[in-house]
Amino acid sequence: MDRLRKAAIRVPGLEIRIADRCTSTNAVLLAGKYDHPVLLAAEAQTAGRGRRGRSWRSAPGAGATFSILRRMQCAPRALPGLSLAVGVAAARALRSLGAAEVSLKWPNDLLAGGKNAGAKLGGVLIETRLHGGQVLAAVGIGINCRPQRGLAKRLRRNVTCLDALVQPALARNRVIAAVAGEVLAALTTYERLGLAGFADEWRALHEYEGRRLRVRLADGRTVSGVAAGLAPSGALRLLARSGARDIADGRIVAAAT
Repeated sequence: MDRLRKAAIRVPGLEIRIADRCTSTNAVLLAGKYDHPVLLAAEAQTAGRGRRGRSWRSAPGAGATFSILRRMQCAPRALPGLSLAVGVAAARALRSLGAAEVSLKWPNDLLAGGKNAGAKLGGVLIETRLHGGQVLAAVGIGINCRPQRGLAKRLRRNVTCLDALVQPALARNRVIAAVAGEVLAALTTYERLGLAGFADEWRALHEYEGRRLRVRLADGRTVSGVAAGLAPSGALRLLARSGARDIADGRIVAAAT
């Protein structure tokens, strides 16, 4: 397999660290004491997490799994849309590497479009802490680079990887460097403009924009409507028969073709 190498991941403004194995790159960075931006990439995680505590599975050598730790110069109330901005940045980077089919799914999934439409390629998980009056953000990103046998069955959903989208295969170090560079720039833009600086691009990248969706809310109820971009808070805006409805916490479970 192509090993992760510190010297091959060069991102101006970031200290690069590599771990052969760790619990979670987000958790490790948040437990440390850093006064500068740091990127930690791991060959394997024993307790990788996704949204709502779901586990993130990536076999050694199969994925680009990393986190960026950075202090955010904005108020905590401005952060709910940050994962959407990071998704846009990650999609930009992957498209620039040749994965032109990459799209987004609200709130934090990277998907593939085209013949692989709706298959999960990766995801974003952001965790924050208040530290010295500032917000410390750990931006976790996981991207499937190589095929993993049995992964779709274990997750009970369609999955894909960069090898299915781009040939010749992309080196994982190159993927991490490209995505991290775009994400770091996006964090700076977010401090100035908030989600408004990304909303139009997010809408253009949303795999289900303009389609009728069924969304399961956090309390188990489901609502339906046509996807119509984002609310300023980062909530998914649905156009239902009763009018516009903003969904702050939920999961898309079905989409009309």
